[in-house]
Amino acid sequence: MQPARSFRDRFLPDWFLVGMVVAIFVAWLFPAPGAAGGVLQPELLTKAGIAVIFFMNGVLLSFAAMRAGIFQWRAHMLIQGTTYLLFPLIGFALLTFGQGMVAPALMLGFFFLCALPSTVSSSVAMTSMAKGNVPVAVFNATLSSIIGIALTPLWVGLVLQGGGVVIPMGSVIVDLLCWVVMPLVIGQLLRPWLGAFAQRHRKWVSRTDRSIILLLVYTSFCDSFMQGIWVSHDRWTLALTGIATGALFFTVLAAMLWLTRALRLSPALRSAVVFCGSKKSLATGVPMAHLMFAGDAGMGLILLPIMLYHPLQMLVCVPLANRWGARSGL
Repeated sequence: MQPARSFRDRFLPDWFLVGMVVAIFVAWLFPAPGAAGGVLQPELLTKAGIAVIFFMNGVLLSFAAMRAGIFQWRAHMLIQGTTYLLFPLIGFALLTFGQGMVAPALMLGFFFLCALPSTVSSSVAMTSMAKGNVPVAVFNATLSSIIGIALTPLWVGLVLQGGGVVIPMGSVIVDLLCWVVMPLVIGQLLRPWLGAFAQRHRKWVSRTDRSIILLLVYTSFCDSFMQGIWVSHDRWTLALTGIATGALFFTVLAAMLWLTRALRLSPALRSAVVFCGSKKSLATGVPMAHLMFAGDAGMGLILLPIMLYHPLQMLVCVPLANRWGARSGL
């Protein structure tokens, strides 16, 4: 029997979701410190924060747990195919039919959302809550993050080149190697010495990780507010983004539920497939956006879809995981 949840766990919103709203509000009130050339030196601060995030991910990354779920190839193909094929195809459709309806930076943000990897911690947590196949979830969530380091910028670069915009892939790749891949590898190499300590203090590691992301959210919106990019966009933009984000999430969720039934996957595999395949990682998206779109005044609009997608996937998947876990009878 699961312990009763406290009043705080039941009724108060997650501090991270509240923090995102606060970070945007602070950026609106005090944009100068976090804008380009500001006293916080965001050009250096954000890259250092990105390096810390991926270093901690490397320390916590367990390849032993990945090996335990390696042989469920149908589940792997379905999850990775959804993450890096179905989602981008939907993103292409949004770009095609949404052209001219909203700002180009927002359209790019939708495709960027579609090209991102899955989450790691929340995908595994939801699968565990649903009494699903945790090794499969760990394997695919981790694999998705590794693949995304290369595939996400390639997808985005392809779209930008198709629109006549050339992304400086050389500098992007160098930044990814320096601030993402290298810290991840160093963290993995130091895992034998730091892994147990990080696991014992996982709550504080997670809080540090999320706090850095909130800092990146703040700096992301500072340039947008400083350059007045939001002045030309009203509530209609936010409402349209929310509707499109919800439609994207529920379309993919419905497709994955149908596919798991069509392939007759077990309930345990179904949970891993649905929770890994339908999710997108804010923790990866914000740092990668800072590396790929550095200096873009439309950064706030680019990040808006993933910032709306993140709480939506949590609001829907937590009750779903609880319901599936209760049905399992385990």
